[in-house]
Amino acid sequence: MATPDATPHRPDALTLEVVELIGSVVARYHEEYEEAAAGHALTGAQAKLLSLLSLEPLPMRKLAQRLKCEPSNVTGIVDRLESRGLAERRPDPADRRVKLAAATAEGRRVVRSLRESLRFAREPLAGLSEAERVALRDALRRMLE
Repeated sequence: MATPDATPHRPDALTLEVVELIGSVVARYHEEYEEAAAGHALTGAQAKLLSLLSLEPLPMRKLAQRLKCEPSNVTGIVDRLESRGLAERRPDPADRRVKLAAATAEGRRVVRSLRESLRFAREPLAGLSEAERVALRDALRRMLE
């Protein structure tokens, strides 16, 4: 049982500043990602889904889990990508009752172009030495563990 004078641990000023900076980095990344997606006539959700599919074909349920949305939303996004020739549905070789969504060759080309158009990450990181980038990567990985 907590004593009456026990107070929760408050973050120090440096921790609060780091949290604010992380929030600013994330906001700027999302803003640029949305702009890059729009440059390819995609919504942010379409671009994210297509990026996932460029890595590997996935069932709709898994796409919904990764995007943290309803499977019906994923179906609509895949429908729109499919109508543009950027994605396709195919049977899962392990279970032919399951349909996988997959990026087409054109979809993978669009994803490469989209990634190459993101200046935000490249420009600031280019100003860091390799050792600084490695230290940043390692710190971010530890935060996600």
